[in-house]
Amino acid sequence: MAIASYSLFFICFFQTLQVKAMLNPIDFLALQSIRKALHDVPGSNFFASWDFTSDPCNFAGVYCAADKVISLNLGDPRAASPGLTGKLDIAIGKLSSLAEFTVVPGRIYGPLPQSLSQLKNLRFLGVSRNFISGEIPAGLGQLRNLRTIDLSFNQLAGAIPPSIGTLPELNNLILGYNRLSGSVPSFAWSKALTRLELKHNILSGSLAPDSLPSSLQYLSLSWNRLSGPVDRVINRLNKLNYLDLSLNQFTGPIPVHIFLFPLTDLQLERNQFTGPVQPVNEVAIQTVDLSYNRLSGEVSPMLASVQNLYLNNNGFTGQVPGSFVERLLAASIQILYLQHNYLTGIAINPTAEIPESSTLCVDYNCMVPPIHTACPLKAGKQKIRPSQQCNQWRG
Repeated sequence: MAIASYSLFFICFFQTLQVKAMLNPIDFLALQSIRKALHDVPGSNFFASWDFTSDPCNFAGVYCAADKVISLNLGDPRAASPGLTGKLDIAIGKLSSLAEFTVVPGRIYGPLPQSLSQLKNLRFLGVSRNFISGEIPAGLGQLRNLRTIDLSFNQLAGAIPPSIGTLPELNNLILGYNRLSGSVPSFAWSKALTRLELKHNILSGSLAPDSLPSSLQYLSLSWNRLSGPVDRVINRLNKLNYLDLSLNQFTGPIPVHIFLFPLTDLQLERNQFTGPVQPVNEVAIQTVDLSYNRLSGEVSPMLASVQNLYLNNNGFTGQVPGSFVERLLAASIQILYLQHNYLTGIAINPTAEIPESSTLCVDYNCMVPPIHTACPLKAGKQKIRPSQQCNQWRG
């Protein structure tokens, strides 16, 4: 009986060794360390399959090629899953063949392991919507195969490492909603970069003329403290289909060439842009927001082709072109905000009926609004600008 029990134990032990031998021992131990540092948030059962007496290549979120881990996706990827908590262990850097590393939204805290810089094969890094703190490891700039970095919605601080701007294969850099400071580094050598998202940080300083590559299609720098002119920077980015520079301190004129780009959205509101806005052709951009700047001159009829147009809270003067009224009544314009300027007239019949799908606001200009419209609450209750302000502006 004792011999039979010993034989059964030996067989089970040998089988366990065989199972473990299916994965490279270094990767096996690394996964164990990663597991010990993380836990399921109540309601999550992600780690239920992580039984180290079985093949780790069958664990949830673990994908292997031969005897190496090539992809590690931590947490249940289904929408609204509660995620994980704990810290990211430095053992991640031992997974030498890892090409993809992601973490679902959850409550993981602490710094990004510096050992990530050892993952020479890493192409995709996605650790967003957690509580990651500390600085972005400068060693990420050594990972020449990286194509996507998404560290958004965390608590990262410090500067963006300049070395990241030299990654030759980088397509997407998403660092929004953190506490990053300092200047925007040069991405001139990132010739493959198409998406750059740095919004909701505390970045400051001006943009160097050649700091952004012409390959960019999506650029968002909103909600920072960036300043200076942008014309020499933006004029080179003629592949842009989305541009958001809002809520900064940019100055100077709005580049006229920007209206020729294949944009769907142009967000330049709440800056300190000055001068006239005179596109040379009809603008084929769906949404243009130039509100809360220091723009002046007459409203260009070339902007009447914009579906959602925000020109409010500037210094525009003169008459509103008739083409705006025509397209508004035809429901081609959905939003036309012209309030808080120095406009002197708009040729619209007081009995005209604005389509339900369209919104017009012309309050607080140098004219009596010819038609009653529902303006946003933040437009205030005053319908007409005081005459002395209008006279000062003209004079």
